[in-house]
This record gives sequence, structure tokens and C-alpha cells, in this order.
Amino acid sequence: MEISRDIYLDKLISKKHNRLIKVITGIRRCGKSYLLFKLFRDHLKSERISDTHIIEMSFDIYENKQYRDPAVFFPYLKSQIKDNQMHYILLDEVQLLGDFEAVLNSLLRMENVDVYVTGSNAKFLAKDIITEFRGRGDEIRMYPLTFSEFMSVYPGNEYSGWRDYVLYGGIPLVLQFTTVDQKINFLKKLFEETYITDIVGRHNVRNRVELEELLNIISSSIGSLTNPNKLSNTFKSVKNIKISPTTVKKYLEYLEDSFLIDSAYRYDVKGKKYINTPLKYYFTDLGLRNARLNFRQIEENHAMENIIFNELKVRGYNVDVGVVISNETDKNNKNIRKQREIDFVCNQGSKRYYIQSALHISSDKKAEQEKKSLLMTQDAFKKIIITKDALAPLYNEDGILVMSIFDFLLNKNSLEM
Repeated sequence: MEISRDIYLDKLISKKHNRLIKVITGIRRCGKSYLLFKLFRDHLKSERISDTHIIEMSFDIYENKQYRDPAVFFPYLKSQIKDNQMHYILLDEVQLLGDFEAVLNSLLRMENVDVYVTGSNAKFLAKDIITEFRGRGDEIRMYPLTFSEFMSVYPGNEYSGWRDYVLYGGIPLVLQFTTVDQKINFLKKLFEETYITDIVGRHNVRNRVELEELLNIISSSIGSLTNPNKLSNTFKSVKNIKISPTTVKKYLEYLEDSFLIDSAYRYDVKGKKYINTPLKYYFTDLGLRNARLNFRQIEENHAMENIIFNELKVRGYNVDVGVVISNETDKNNKNIRKQREIDFVCNQGSKRYYIQSALHISSDKKAEQEKKSLLMTQDAFKKIIITKDALAPLYNEDGILVMSIFDFLLNKNSLEM
């Protein structure tokens, strides 16, 4: 089963020969090795690049263990470069190579090499790229399968596909399993034995129980506004555990660095400024989030909001939570200052979209509620409501585009309708 990952393949192709190290990052098992050694290699072959000019090395394979020593690998690599034509160097799990930063920086000095690497989240994160390569690394952030990628190989229709995607997420290997038990066991084991173990090992976390409890709290409240102080109080009141806001903040950074979760800041639309706290947190993969909660707390409205957030990030948007502050009067005719929320404010260059996620719009009152904050922005940027109910994309009387979640996810140009 071959899954097209054209979003990332096109990025790699566009970055060829740019004199930078192309670094593919992302959550474990999202398909980084497949992208590099299958899809990108196939592209190079289609460009008539000979096998002798494509040099591959997977450092996590036992038979390549000797090459983890830079004193062995670097001479071997140089011996494979036999002429002045361009050579493409593809390295997987490069963090296992000793002094990999020095080796990669040395490769940049060679005129006829183009370098592409992947690395494990345990030791090879975006922050490391910034520190070690000092502007010489070009990051390609990879995500699990989008719904469109998922449906490209899913055997059923979009409705049954949506049901499975909401439950089991987009880790590609999940698609290889045929039974519910196989999928659940794989995701739970992956979370416990890979992601948490990576974080604990990388950061020398001494109290794994605290970290796991925080994961439980975040998992059960995706899309809710929170901050380290609030989470610290939750530990105390609900879990009867005393943990400082500083420690909570540190753990949240670990979870974001591992690409398990992502955050969205609050943005005052009219004031044109960021509001520091609270934030919203979303999971990079819903299947992993559900596995953390033993598939108990499946709320489709929150799941849809999480999926929309991830889709926007994959499409390259900067995504914030919008806040519109207005002066209103209450039922007693008293002046009040009210904050209304816009689920997502998406920016990409000069483009901006305001997006509301509403699983169902079951009444006129609900429709008014969803569009009110959008209209209060009082600007000309495009305003969109995404719902599961819409039959076809259409503009309502207020100029707001209403579309279904399927039209949004399955059409890469859906925001341009």
C-alpha cells in the first residue's frame, strides 16, 4: 500500500540544491523514513539520477552499526563520492551517528553533495536544529496522515472513513491493522513504549507519574483554554498531587518538543496583539490522544476542532485563537465588556481567514452564535464556518462561507472557494 505524501515530497523537491541540510522532523512513526527512502528516492530515479549518486544510510539498522562511528562513516562516505557530479545523501536516524552535527556541517562544505536527514524525536528536535546548524538547516515538519491522505487508501466511503479517522487517527501503520483490537493495542503500546519513554529519557524526567497525569489532563481537555497555573490547581484539587506551575510549564514544553501536542495562542483581533495566557492545546494525532484515554472520551465536536487545527498547520498557516472584545449591555441595560472567541485566526503571508468549527448547527440561535464573533471583527478578511451539516459550500446572507468538514478536508484549495 503506497500512500501519497505530495505535500512533503513537493517541499523536498523545491529545496533541492539550496546548499542547506534538509531536516525532516515530526512525531515518531508519521512516515519520515518512507518519505525519504521511498518517495523522494523514486523522484530522484525519475530524474535519471543513477544509483551510484544516491547514497543511503539508516543508522538504526544493526548491520550499519559500525557506521555510527564518525571515524568510520565519514571516510566511507567520501569513498562513495567518485566524481564531481551531484550526489544525494539520505541519512535516517542521524542522531545515532556520533558527532553528527560536525559531520553534517562538514558535508555542507562539499560542492557536489545535497544532504537530507531524518532524526528521532528523542534527541533531534527543532530546537536542536536551530542550535547545532546555526541557519544551515532547512526544516520540513511532517505530520501524520491528513484526512485526504487517509482517504486515498481507505476502502470505505468518507463517512465511515471519518468515523475511523476520529477514533484511530493518522499514524500510517494503523492502516495495516484490520481489527479494532489490533489498532487499539498498537496505539497504546506506541504511546507508552515510544513517546513517553523518549521524553523521559531525553529530559531525565524523575517523576514519570506527574508527566503521565499531565498527559491525561491535556488529553481530556483538548481545545480548552488553560495555563500552567490552572493545570497546577487541577493537579491539587482533582489528583491530590502538588506540582508547581513551573514544573507544569516545563512538562508542556517537553510534550510540544516531542511533537505530541501543539499550542495556539490567543490573539486580540481588534487590538491586534497577543494575549499571553491561557492557551489551547491540540494533539498532533487523535488516535494517540484517544489511546491515552483508553478510547473512553470520544467527543466528536472537540475531535473535529483538533482535526481542523492540524489541517491548517499542514497547509502552512500560522494558527491562533481569536478574541474579539466588545462593549455590550446586559439584560439589565448595564454596560459590560465581553470577550467572544473565534476558533481559529489563520495567517499565511498577506492572507487571513477567520474560521469557526461547529459540528452541528441545529437552530437559528446556534447559527447566530457561530457567526456573531466573526461579524464583530468588522474587517474584510474571509470568514468561514465549518460544520458536518452543510450540504455544499455556500455564502450566507452575511457573506460568511459555510462548508462541510468533508469539503474542507478533501479539497486542498477549499479556503479559496
